[in-house]
Amino acid sequence: MGIINENFMLTNETAKKLFYDFAKDMPIIDYHCHLSPQQIADDYKFKDTYDLFLGGDHYKWRQMRSFGIDERYITGDADGYEKWLGFAELMPYLIGSPLYHWTALELKRYFEIDEPLSKKSAKRIWDICNEKLKGDDFSAKALILKSNVETICTTDDPADSLEFHKQLKKDGFKTNVLPTFRPDKAVNINNQAFEPYMEDNGISSYDALIKWLRERMAYFNENGCRLSDHSLEYVPFEKGDAKAVFEKKLSGAPLTQSETDIFRTAVLRECAKEYAKLGWTMQIHIGALRNNNTRMFESIGADTGFDSINDLCIAEKLSAFMDSLEMDDALPKTILYTLNPKDNYVLGTMLGNFQRGPVKGKIQFGSGWWFNDNRDGMEAQMTALANLGVLGKFVGMLTDSRSFVSYPRHEYFRRILCNLLGRWVEAGEYPNDAEALECIVKGISYQNAKEYFNFG
Repeated sequence: MGIINENFMLTNETAKKLFYDFAKDMPIIDYHCHLSPQQIADDYKFKDTYDLFLGGDHYKWRQMRSFGIDERYITGDADGYEKWLGFAELMPYLIGSPLYHWTALELKRYFEIDEPLSKKSAKRIWDICNEKLKGDDFSAKALILKSNVETICTTDDPADSLEFHKQLKKDGFKTNVLPTFRPDKAVNINNQAFEPYMEDNGISSYDALIKWLRERMAYFNENGCRLSDHSLEYVPFEKGDAKAVFEKKLSGAPLTQSETDIFRTAVLRECAKEYAKLGWTMQIHIGALRNNNTRMFESIGADTGFDSINDLCIAEKLSAFMDSLEMDDALPKTILYTLNPKDNYVLGTMLGNFQRGPVKGKIQFGSGWWFNDNRDGMEAQMTALANLGVLGKFVGMLTDSRSFVSYPRHEYFRRILCNLLGRWVEAGEYPNDAEALECIVKGISYQNAKEYFNFG
């Protein structure tokens, strides 16, 4: 038998009651993910078990490399079953890993498979999953509906036509699939792709760039967008002439770090002001050190499992950036995520500097992200928020995933949440007040996000 029994990760009686009474059956709002809107619109049918479980999943690829599996059996030309077999051989060694838990949950919830994945069980599980994938109830749309997902926010470039979001709305798909505005290619002037991106979108001046971004935001807003997202090693704050920096970049001259930050600060501020006008939420993901392995980046590209945590100091410039917007009465609702848990208390205290009614928790501390979406990372994030802010108004979990079977991560989060709250109650640190606890658990699981993002 597998590990996913009814009390999985629920180690106290209060936790069990909170999970089953208040958390288990709540709908899912996945307000940040990387699912393909085209695959949803096309109701994509997965080719095989590899395609569903391992295709594009750099979390799994990273651990397969750590297990000594050759790249051919990870991202190379080996067939799907050979890659699946490599992953299966790894699984028994992942004791204590969230990847072990996620995989067990995925097999249990979608395929009713209780057997642990291993070299011994790999072929049997492969065959069972492949047979079920032939059915219509394992298509992209079917998996989303089976997961009780009410709203999905994809991650989309400003230049995107949003044709698939429009198609889904026209088709009347039960789950709301909304775009998220991700202008990293327009912000990161130091990226090699910046100049081609400007050229592709007919942008030849700084003023034209800002005008184009505003136009694209209006278009996204018309198509249901309610969030933006920025991925930054740190939030910059540098004053200067952004127009001059843009012109220097297009002339082919190299930019200094100061010039890069002048430009990024200016563009981020212009975007944030527009978000505030539109009533959007600005998400800022801080602290990833990307593409560390140059040889592998040049071989197989980005987002393939060669990123890690950065350890920069982030507080002072983040504060100055947010303060500059607050001074202009233009700070939007904001979610701050850190990849480095050393900054949990930095962000936990930064929130309180800029909270402002009538929005409850206007500035949010984002959930344990990427290398932190495990029990320790989630508990550390929620404990920091409880110590420093208002945990009861936290907008909760997201998948940040490219996988259509990643939704049990919400169950994983809810079990961890209920277990943490249950420990505090049973330690006498909070009353065993069913009404108050119901409000908190249902809020963090679902209702806070629905209210915060104005999803109706």
